[in-house]
Amino acid sequence: MPKSKREKRVALTQTAKKTREHKTNYVETVREAIDGNDRIYLFSYENMRSNHFKDVRLHFRGGNKNDDIMTDDGDGDSSGEGRIFLGKNKLLQIALGRTPEDEYSDNLHQVSKNLTGSVGILCTTQSADDVEEYFSSLSVVDYARAGVLSPQTVRLTQKQVETHPVSMVELFRKLGLPVEVKNGRVSFIGERPEFEVCKEGKELSVEQCKILVHFGIKLSTFKISLVSRWEKSDGSVEEF
Repeated sequence: MPKSKREKRVALTQTAKKTREHKTNYVETVREAIDGNDRIYLFSYENMRSNHFKDVRLHFRGGNKNDDIMTDDGDGDSSGEGRIFLGKNKLLQIALGRTPEDEYSDNLHQVSKNLTGSVGILCTTQSADDVEEYFSSLSVVDYARAGVLSPQTVRLTQKQVETHPVSMVELFRKLGLPVEVKNGRVSFIGERPEFEVCKEGKELSVEQCKILVHFGIKLSTFKISLVSRWEKSDGSVEEF
């Protein structure tokens, strides 16, 4: 077992009393989760969707939807097969420790150093094989959001637009589609065969995303990648 470093206190200064207490409680909640589980995973995520991420949380709570889902503020029951924290990287770094001198347990500073950007930690009792198999197969296709770069060029054909009712022509025009009603159906103006909605590598606008939704075209993939694993039994850290 790694040596205990739990007697170290957290110093949070230059903040209002309420804020300081909140942050201190958060750090203590993270440390309680470390104590109550067997391993920690540092993960990164892409195209975050709260509805999909809720399923991930539930998976590591034993799948009981009646449980109180834990939040980034550290609220909720810590029972179950794991607990996830994300969105407060600096506080997570304090909880784990940034250096060998202030780390909460052996080698946690090696996990803490990578707590930057779109990342979080999972504290769990599930086996390493089960956790890693779960995340390797986790991939959910969804609609793209405005501001992201399009992963591909999308062109709509005349056949695609004519399947929509003529009542949508005005809406399509407002979104930038050059359409009209011709022979009782939606058509591209000038009998053009297709229209380019977005180009690969270019930032998607709000209007482009709405068009993609109307035509059922999903360009984003929600996924989580494991960065490293820390084992409480011996303090070992493995990077992926």
